[in-house]
Order: sequence, then C-alpha cells, then structure tokens
Amino acid sequence: MNSLFLRGFLFRGKGICAFFFAGFLFMVYLLKFGASWVLPPGIFIVIFFVIAWYAWRKRGEKRLAAMLAGTAFLFYLLCTGLVAERLMGSLESVYDPPEDPRGDVIIMLGGGAMPDSPDVDGIGSLCSSPANRLLATVRLYRMLRVPILLSGGQVYSDSGAEAKIASRVLQSLGVPEQDILLETKSVNTTQNAHYSAEILREHGFRQPILVTSAFHMKRAVLNFEGAGVSVVPYPTDYMVSRHPVFHYTKLRPQTEALFDNVTVFQETLRTWVTKYTGR
Repeated sequence: MNSLFLRGFLFRGKGICAFFFAGFLFMVYLLKFGASWVLPPGIFIVIFFVIAWYAWRKRGEKRLAAMLAGTAFLFYLLCTGLVAERLMGSLESVYDPPEDPRGDVIIMLGGGAMPDSPDVDGIGSLCSSPANRLLATVRLYRMLRVPILLSGGQVYSDSGAEAKIASRVLQSLGVPEQDILLETKSVNTTQNAHYSAEILREHGFRQPILVTSAFHMKRAVLNFEGAGVSVVPYPTDYMVSRHPVFHYTKLRPQTEALFDNVTVFQETLRTWVTKYTGR
C-alpha cells in the first residue's frame, strides 16, 4: 500500500512539475512576443496602425487610412519569421550540396571582413557569412586535398582585405600556404567570377567547386557562367531551416526577419540584373 501511494505521489508530482515548466515556457514566449511590439520594428507598425485608425475615425480619411493600414500590414508581414523562412528558404533551396563532391580546386567567395578587429592570430577577421563559408571550405579541403582559391578584395576603405584575411585564418587551421591562391582585386560577385576565371585558366583548373552562402549561390553561379566557368555549387551558411515548423513567435515582428527578406529582394534584383545585363 505504501509503495502504491508513493508511486502515485511521485506521478502527481511529476505532472505538477511538468505543468509549471510548460507554464514558465509559455510566459517566456509570451513576454518575447509582447516585447516585439514595443521595440523596433514592432513599435513602428503599431504607430502606423494608430495613425490609420485616427485618420479613419477622427478625420474621415478612409482612403488614406486604408493605404496606411495596408502599408503597415505589408511591413508587418515582411518583419515576421513566418514569411522570411518561406522566402529565404525558396532562395536557399535552388542548389543542394553534392553528396560526393569532386573537383580540382575549391573557390571560396568573400563576403565582408573587419580590418582592425582583434583575432586569435592577428588583426582583422571575417564577418559571419564568410566565416561560415571558410569553415565549409576547410572541411572540403581536408576531404579532397585540392588547392583553395580565395576571391575577394577590399570593398570599402574601412573594410578588410577579404582574401588576405581568409588566407591567414586558413593557414592557422593547418592549410599549407602553397595550397592557397589569392584573388584580391574583386569588389563584387561579377568581378569575383571574372578575376577567378583568369586564375583558373592560368593554372589549368577545369572542375572548380564553388563555396558561398546558399542565398548567394544562384547569382554566383550565373556570374561564373557569364565568365565562361562551369562550377560545382556547394552552398553553405544557411540562414533558415530546410523544414520549418510553425510556432506563434514567428508571427512577432523581428529585425532579423526583415533583414532576411531584404536580402532575398536584393539577391532577386541583382540576379535579374546579372541575367539581363551580364553584370
């Protein structure tokens, strides 16, 4: 009897703990959701809706109110993770990494660097996207043992020399200097492809593996094709899940989601320009 009572007590105790833990998680997510509306960009959406309501009820400007409310709602959608993961996911899924990559050289495209930030083995570091690209590049190198071509110059006067910084990091990770080729003149993807193509022809490489962020791969492949180079795409640096699951917090306005959606629009526009102008 005592044993049965003890088991029942423990079972009820576990149930109570699980209930309170679930309630705690709900409160955490609820606070996150609520905070999103008093911080940018959520606060601006609220302000637009308030102005739309004022124009409708107090001023009788129904057409203006409808335009303001419609603009605010569209801006809200662009600030949600629910929309961002769909749009970004459609762009990132254009190419899949090959299961068994084969090539005679690995091309890694730059994507931003800090010239004076402290790093483990020197001064200057890669931004987050090229750092992720470099990680994939190192792993491919250890798998294939082929040379690495780093493409990327100093885009702005206050930015870092991308290929040179990446080369220093690669060497600190154990890649021999003689296995690293540098292309340091390019400041955009079109020039990445153009100057890299010259180096590929100079060294007789015929099957390059192209490493860049998944959202950037479609445009990058198009640029290399324009430079007369057929590449094996190896996308990395994914920004959204390949199989997203709905959660109500994805309906809250977030600057990260807005950034992802703006990135999709920029890439789409630049891809269109590249396709029809060759630049």
